[in-house]
Amino acid sequence: MNTSELRVQGVPVSRIAEQFGTPLFVYDAEVLRTVYQSLREGLHPAVDVFLSLKANPNVAVCGYLGSLGAGAEISSLVELMTVQRAGIAPENVIFLGPGKTRAELEACVAANLHAIVCESLDELRLLEEIAEQAGRAEVPVLLRVNPDFHTKGSGLAMSGKPRQFGIDAELLRRSRPVIDALRRVRVRGFHAYMGTRFLNADDLVHNTRQILATAEELSQTLGIPLETVDFGGGFGVAYFDNEKDLDLGAVLAGINEVVEPFVRTHPGCRLINELGRYLTAHAGTYVVRALYVKESLGERFVVADGGTNHHMAAVGVGSFVKRNFPIRSLTRYRDEPSDTYTVTGPLCTPNDVIGKKVALPPVEAGDLLGVERSGAYGPTASPGLFLSHGFPAEVLVHNGAAHLVRERDRHEEILAKQHLVDFD
Repeated sequence: MNTSELRVQGVPVSRIAEQFGTPLFVYDAEVLRTVYQSLREGLHPAVDVFLSLKANPNVAVCGYLGSLGAGAEISSLVELMTVQRAGIAPENVIFLGPGKTRAELEACVAANLHAIVCESLDELRLLEEIAEQAGRAEVPVLLRVNPDFHTKGSGLAMSGKPRQFGIDAELLRRSRPVIDALRRVRVRGFHAYMGTRFLNADDLVHNTRQILATAEELSQTLGIPLETVDFGGGFGVAYFDNEKDLDLGAVLAGINEVVEPFVRTHPGCRLINELGRYLTAHAGTYVVRALYVKESLGERFVVADGGTNHHMAAVGVGSFVKRNFPIRSLTRYRDEPSDTYTVTGPLCTPNDVIGKKVALPPVEAGDLLGVERSGAYGPTASPGLFLSHGFPAEVLVHNGAAHLVRERDRHEEILAKQHLVDFD
């Protein structure tokens, strides 16, 4: 028995890999629970925690967080089907996105969601038409606003420049005639999202304060009662060597301090904090098997059976500088690093590098390596069909047992959707 290898809730990672094959994503339900409960117990009770499915739309991950009390923020018809299958009540679901189709809006109306987040005045008009055709007396809506204030500290800022998302605050201030003309669409409040990967508590508190102030100001200007305000999320996860984990205690204390007077002024208002990366990233590990260990011009390489086709985020997408996610030997998890290796995948491109000069214990062919903090933006943000490898299996470890929660793409299934033309 290898006493050095990683165990997930007591289950050896080698057993999981043998049972389900590699590459695969392994999610630890205990970590999901711990992260969610730390948020739920620390946040003001008026603030609801919603999972943003774009970070990890696996139905089992969604269902487990839903069973703990999380709501859901979705952006597609399949994500709507996912939350329905996962058992999350429609009153705890919001649908957003800048390019909703008519079919998506019709499905949202039929599903009786808590709110549809409208991102343009034309979308409001279309939704009014759909509501009338469906015979709905009232369709609840939030307006996604691009606030006037600026923020800092985000890995991907959503303010301060032209965006396809939302409605500029200045335009909204002039839009009361459009809103007053609505007969079946009821605007219940506002949504704002300032960016992602904030690692400084002060930035998140600043955003919350300014969003709530903007919502109050717009509600008065437009005559809209504040029944719901979604003040975004963006809690960051530290991946790289020069980053520090978010001080969650400082974040929650600061947000609560801002929320408390707002709740006293608006006691019936539902507040939503939508989190994707922060809820799921820590729980996931991308597990690959070393196929070959080789050397080129003095640099050691590990060529693994999975790479950026399954975990494009590990390439550093959106960053000008390639930096490594935390990568560990899972076979020698407790051993000290003794050398450096560049870890690559099986793709025919020099860009298929998931870790450059990673400090690891000795690596041999057959060893298991893991990209940690990979529970967010793994398969959902990766080109899984590159070289037709397909998407990997996903496994959730719950109560000490490993459960297959997404089957690996089969070769026949990948080809089944393609059709050969008769060229005779």
